[in-house]
Amino acid sequence: MAPSATALPEVTVKDLSVPRTSFSLTQNEQSLDTKRRIICFSDFDGTIFMQDTGHILFDTHGCGSARRNILDQQIHNGERSFREVSEEMWGSLNVPFDDGFEVMEKTLEIDPDFQTFHKFCVANRIPFNVISAGLKPILRKVLDTFLGEEESSQIEIIANEAEITEDGSKWKPIWRHDTELGHDKELSVNEARAEAALACEDGTIPLIVFIGDGVSDLPAARVADVLFARKGLRLEEYCIENKIPYIGYDTFADIEREIRHIMIEDEKKTQGLGKPARFNPRANMWRRVSSKNAVPRLVAATPSKEEKMFLWPEAFSELKKSFGDHTGC
Repeated sequence: MAPSATALPEVTVKDLSVPRTSFSLTQNEQSLDTKRRIICFSDFDGTIFMQDTGHILFDTHGCGSARRNILDQQIHNGERSFREVSEEMWGSLNVPFDDGFEVMEKTLEIDPDFQTFHKFCVANRIPFNVISAGLKPILRKVLDTFLGEEESSQIEIIANEAEITEDGSKWKPIWRHDTELGHDKELSVNEARAEAALACEDGTIPLIVFIGDGVSDLPAARVADVLFARKGLRLEEYCIENKIPYIGYDTFADIEREIRHIMIEDEKKTQGLGKPARFNPRANMWRRVSSKNAVPRLVAATPSKEEKMFLWPEAFSELKKSFGDHTGC
């Protein structure tokens, strides 16, 4: 994964998390047969798995934790870009892929309720996508091992590809996007959103769910209709500090309960037609855009610098940015 993110100052603010619902269904009542198309995106490190896959590799077979911390600080200070530092970290590895995976298999812990949640998604035809700044071959191997290849094959992974030599002497990320981030999660979410909207023949607007834990998840989280932030970690802190609506969670069981409620709520209020009941107007800008040719019109409609940077990060990005606390998230 990639280097950690800028340390946020401690904040003591009133908890603004969305109140938990009292709605409850048994785990056996899997399919709800609702009409709204829902698409789920989830971070990987610190979200599905408790540890960071990149950190495990770098600390054991690469630059080591001391050098990694120095490189992280270079990102935080704006001295070097996330992508540049990530390339140094991955380039420090000198271990065959399978040997490197052994330490991850021994160290990684999966969220105890993730598999049950994923089965719920499958039963309700909810596409589940991993979206990560890490390397796709690593993430696929981890999912194949912990879930089994059949279940793993039902999860789409949106991440960077990699070139890894057989002897492990060279690990090179193949970045998804030609940006300082390497993989801009916001762009990936919106690409999927546009495709989903085209797939809805009746013009129905899909509901986008994002699940994360770190500040690096924020760009993607801000274009979601429903945001889940792991309790006690930096994404939740940032949401509290900046008054961003979110639902806190401890495990994926909490997320399943809330999504069940949201599905039933949406069915009652909209019958699955038009806008979702939980609707992010800001995200709707991207529902109407599938081409970069639309940028000038949208920029004119949203004249603030912050809105311009949000709408078109490649054109308005700056080097000094806040990144999440997980390299692969």
